[in-house]
Amino acid sequence: MKNSQRPFGRFCRLLLVCSLSAGALADVPATPGNEFVAAYGDALALPADAPARARGEGPFDRLVLRGATLVDGTGAPPIGPVDIVIEGDRITQVVSVGYPKLPISERGRPASGDKEIEATGMYVLPGFVDAHAHTSSPQQSINGVPSPTEYVYKLWLGHGITTVREIGSINGLDWTLEQRELSADGEVAAPRIFAYALFPMRERFGMTPEKAVAWVRAVKAAGADGIKFMGAAADVMEAALRESDRLGLMTGMHHAQLSVAEVDVLRSSGWGLDAMEHWYGLPEALFDDKTVQDYPADYNYNDEQHRFGEAGRLWRQAAEPGSETWNRVMDTLLERDFTLVPTMTIYEASRDWMRARNADWHEDYTWPTLWRFFQPNRAAHGSYWFYWTTADEIAWKQNYSRWMRFVNEYKNRGGRVAAGSDAGFIYKVYGFAYVRELELLQEAGFHPLEVIRAATLKGAELLRADADIGTVQAGKKADLVIVPENPLHNLKVLYGTGALKLNDDTGEVERVGGVRWTIKDGIVYDARALLADVRALVAAEKAREAAEAQ
Repeated sequence: MKNSQRPFGRFCRLLLVCSLSAGALADVPATPGNEFVAAYGDALALPADAPARARGEGPFDRLVLRGATLVDGTGAPPIGPVDIVIEGDRITQVVSVGYPKLPISERGRPASGDKEIEATGMYVLPGFVDAHAHTSSPQQSINGVPSPTEYVYKLWLGHGITTVREIGSINGLDWTLEQRELSADGEVAAPRIFAYALFPMRERFGMTPEKAVAWVRAVKAAGADGIKFMGAAADVMEAALRESDRLGLMTGMHHAQLSVAEVDVLRSSGWGLDAMEHWYGLPEALFDDKTVQDYPADYNYNDEQHRFGEAGRLWRQAAEPGSETWNRVMDTLLERDFTLVPTMTIYEASRDWMRARNADWHEDYTWPTLWRFFQPNRAAHGSYWFYWTTADEIAWKQNYSRWMRFVNEYKNRGGRVAAGSDAGFIYKVYGFAYVRELELLQEAGFHPLEVIRAATLKGAELLRADADIGTVQAGKKADLVIVPENPLHNLKVLYGTGALKLNDDTGEVERVGGVRWTIKDGIVYDARALLADVRALVAAEKAREAAEAQ
């Protein structure tokens, strides 16, 4: 959809909302799904829109990738060399064309295309799905304008992320739906976007079950793909989830501490919730000697060091692995075809703050406003390093051990685990945080092939889009990642900064890897060029701020 047509899309959604009965919309905001950003008023700015697409070639009538090793996303081992044919935005052929270390016979290879990529010695994977993503938002602009949309999108594409689950649409549902249209039409360089509206917090509107049902219907009519919940009274949650399920809306939930005593993951999944974000609500469902977390007497949820410090001591209060309670909860979630989106990366600073602060990419890739947002600040979400202690880090390391065990066992018993990053908070930068999530899944016990499956097929299944994306096979969308190094041997080669490796021939330490090309909807993006754009954007913003400060 052309930029000049974007108001028409908004108008159509408004008509759909207005078509609901007046009674159903009583006390529901006129623009449902925009409450979060509206609460900021004019005090904080939305991120700058991405410019019209200047990067990316295609789609082509016929694009051929030659001689690659394929990791198809199903969990199958690599196979190669293969040629992959793409016509428009679809894969039409995947053809084995020989054997490793032997010359490829030209007989039987697919015919030439109007664009060819020589990928001999490289690895091709399905485009990655970030199952928990947020574009930069007003939350992160306490000390200035938030990072621009172009910055976020290019970091995602530069790391092979071709689909994002915009979980909560915290820049407003209207804004996110417009971005979804621009991406789908190839007008901006951006991943495919699935837009989830953020369910209003209970204190905002005096929400009742009736109002919750009306709100769910309104965001469905507005065009949302799903809803993110943070918590509400039990009767409100049940009404909203059951109506979402009836309407076919996808749902995810961060079971926030203010509501988890009323609704844990067992209750919410029983009402139709599709997936849980992070791990809140799961340890509470595993309590067998209490019903409420063992909070200190001086705990205050609005003190974020209290919030995150005590969260790091939660899993040790849950039932032991292998216990009757552990197995009962896991069996119930498995029976309900429930999805875990653990986002282990977003809490990693809690177990090693120094590592998170000093990551290789901050100097060149972290937007100045974002960097300031990460620093200790009592008014900024996730910036809770007021006096972070060795004991806090040890508690979080122990937390991870139990959490990882549940996630890995859930996967081993047939449960769906999808990879998500929640980047933009707690020292986590877009794209880089997603790769780190893949490393943490391997630490949890996933084989690298299972990691790639969580990053591709399982994310696609969560989005009910696996008929189109998630694996490399004929008939599916042409969403691919092409990497010069073997990511199964070392997931670090997916980082935009590459991986350090000693060159024994020269004696020099080199950086190897990084995604070479990302293909989304048949459009070929030079990942190195995208990341160069990001570095230039960051450098220009730093220079602008320095000049302004003089």
